[in-house]
Amino acid sequence: MSAAESDYSVYRKVVTQLMNGEEQLPSLPMITLDIRRALTDPNVTVAKLKQLISRDPALSALLMKHASSIMFRSSQPPRTLEDVIRLLGLQEVDRVTLVHSLKSLFTLHSAAHKQLFIGVWGRLTRQAAVSAALARPLGIPSPDHALLASLLCDVGELAVLSAFKDASQVPSAEVFTRLCREYGQSLSVIVLKKWAVDDAYIQVVRGARQWDLDSGPRLSLVDLVNLGIWHALRDEHPAPRLPALGELAAYRKLAPPLDGLDAGGGLALVFAHQDSIRRTASLLR
Repeated sequence: MSAAESDYSVYRKVVTQLMNGEEQLPSLPMITLDIRRALTDPNVTVAKLKQLISRDPALSALLMKHASSIMFRSSQPPRTLEDVIRLLGLQEVDRVTLVHSLKSLFTLHSAAHKQLFIGVWGRLTRQAAVSAALARPLGIPSPDHALLASLLCDVGELAVLSAFKDASQVPSAEVFTRLCREYGQSLSVIVLKKWAVDDAYIQVVRGARQWDLDSGPRLSLVDLVNLGIWHALRDEHPAPRLPALGELAAYRKLAPPLDGLDAGGGLALVFAHQDSIRRTASLLR
């Protein structure tokens, strides 16, 4: 065994221990669990939700900002947290709460941890923003549903990073990428099951990056997420080897003019929504 392979086997052992329950998987903050538990209660009141959400000022501010965005613009903008909850609805409050919690889950033990986290989070926010921008033009009614699905599908990569708690253990970018390819999807499923998220998101995880996946004749959530992932990966430096967009099962479901390409071989629709995509990605960062 070469020295490089020997080093990699050490990192694999750490991640395997995480998968086998020998190390602590990332858990949602208690406030998130309290809010999500309340959201599943058929008798929960807006007043009760407001009381819970108010315990997290950053989440309260994010929900207010989200409800005031162009996607939810109404003749009477929300002025209170109760207005926001009524306007967004319980499912949307749940999604925004999860997105808000994701970024704060992972302790960064060193500058090397932070560098790897920034790389992963930057790509996740990009692919989520692309998926959200494509949702309505491609017939998926909830952009935020698409955004959350795209973020959650690679949460396993953040879980891989959480396995390395000692600053001296942090793998190189190349080794980290290899670990994510080997374990990221499995860890995403394990983490999302632990968090008791909707099974629809777990099915997206299973279909992510399966470029030739047959998910039925109509464009589905996993198709939308795969389009977002493909465009985010294409923009990485250095970009990984990817199939041509025309080879994706998701792309073949697009009818003209929605299937038009830009000069770089991506969807012209993505190019046309660049400003919106940048704004959404920047809000998540």
